[in-house]
Order: sequence, then C-alpha cells, then structure tokens
Amino acid sequence: MIWFASGFYVVDQQERGVVLRFGELLEDLREPGLKWRPRFIDEVVIVNFTQVNEVSQQSQMLTKDENLVVVDIQVQYRVREPQKYVVEIRNPETSLAHATESTLRHVVGSFNMDGVITEDRQLAATLVQTRLQSLLDEKYLAGIEVSKVVINNAGPPAQVQDAFDDVQRAKEDENRFKNDAEAYRETVVRNASGEAEEIIAQAEGYKSQVVERARGEADRFLAILEEYQLAKEVTRDRLYITAMEMVLQSASKVLVDVDSGNFLVLPLEQLMRNSTSRQGLPSALGGTSSQTSN
Repeated sequence: MIWFASGFYVVDQQERGVVLRFGELLEDLREPGLKWRPRFIDEVVIVNFTQVNEVSQQSQMLTKDENLVVVDIQVQYRVREPQKYVVEIRNPETSLAHATESTLRHVVGSFNMDGVITEDRQLAATLVQTRLQSLLDEKYLAGIEVSKVVINNAGPPAQVQDAFDDVQRAKEDENRFKNDAEAYRETVVRNASGEAEEIIAQAEGYKSQVVERARGEADRFLAILEEYQLAKEVTRDRLYITAMEMVLQSASKVLVDVDSGNFLVLPLEQLMRNSTSRQGLPSALGGTSSQTSN
C-alpha cells in the first residue's frame, strides 16, 4: 500500500513529465493532472516548458581589430522539447553557458571594438541569438529555445580604461572639429551661392539693358533712314549739326576775333569761370564784338 500510494504525483498545467523506465526514455509525455507511476520502475522528471530562465556571464575576448573587450551578456531561454532537455545533455545550463561563450567569441571577433561597444551592440546580440539557437539545435540537441539575448555592457578591461577614455575623448574632439568644418563649409558655399545668384541677376539685367538699348538704336536708325530717303539734304545737315553739338559739348572752345585780324586764343571755359557775368565778356576781349569759330 505504501509503495502504491507513493506512486501518485501531480503535473501542473505549465509542466510536462518525462518518463524514464529503467533508464530508457518513453516517447509519451505526462500531461497535466494527477498521475501514477510504479516507483523504482519509472522515474518521472517534471519540466516547466513555459518558464523563462536566464543565464548571465561575463567574458573577455578579442575583437576584429585585435583589441580586448569585456562583454557582459544575458541569455533568456525556455524549454521547447522536454525529452531532449532531460536526456541529451547532462547539465543544460552549463552547456548553454559554454555554447553562449563560444558563439559570443565568434561574433565579437567579426566586429571592431568601437562597433561592439557602441552602435553595433544590438546587431551583435541578434547575431549571437541566431547562431546560438542553431548551435543548440544542430550540435547539442538541447531542446532549448533562446527567446532573447541582451548585451548589457561592453567595454575595455579595467587595466586600460583610462587610456580608452583618452582615445574616446580624442575621437569626440575629432568629430566636433569635423562638424565645425562641415558647418563652415556649408556657410561658405551658401554665401558663395548667394553671391553667384546676385552676379547672375545683375548680368541678366545688364544683358536686358544692352539688348533694349541696341533695339532702340536700331529702331532710331531705321526711323532716320526713312527720313533720309524722303529728304536727304535736310536729314544730312541735321545729323551733322547734331553730331557737332555732341562733339563741342565735351571739347575746349577758342574765341577768335576775325575782323581785327588779331587772334586771341583763350579757352571759353576758363573765361566763363573768371567772368562774373555774361555782360563782361566783350570788355574782356578789348571792347570789340567777337565771333566764335572752331
């Protein structure tokens, strides 16, 4: 009776029972509920297949650029196949830790140190999860499903932390100088573009002005040509007089007394500057009437 009564056991809803009969694995799993086994004949290992477990470890390894980095990683997993979990590996957590370290070394060895520490940390964790799951399924046959891999921290060893901080500060200074130079370049380019547009606009305005002036001169020439064809002598005299007016406006003038035969050469501009009124002009010429000639 005692032997019979000791054979009862309970399997919870989130659990499954793996049965070993004289050490041999039975294919059928024990479902949730009250169960009985013949003690000393069947051994039942209860496995929780919904609980999420964690394995954490810290390892020191080499990166692609041959730098030492300390990585603190956390692996979350659950049991997917209870029979393999119980039978195939003796210590599942230890085996998972070894597989994790091996996978992590492979992945970290394909990244530079800066990538593992900063922007590529999440990518490295994803690669570790994929490779680790493949290793557990194909090599270990562990019946474990890796649900999440997190790299909590990654950095240089404590012995070289100060030197690493100096390098990081130097890189930050380099990035700042690059950003300042880029901002200055953008300012110069923007100002040069504005000046170029202004020069182009001025050139377009000058072009339009010259073209319109040329068109006006052409129209005026055609109008004069029509008048010349109608009255050649009158038009030619008028053009001559107009041209002489334009020439004499910017040329020095000379007053000549033709009647007396005495030539008095005097620039008219100087005479007009020295005289106070137009009535003083005859007295300045000796009291005689004068005529102008070129």
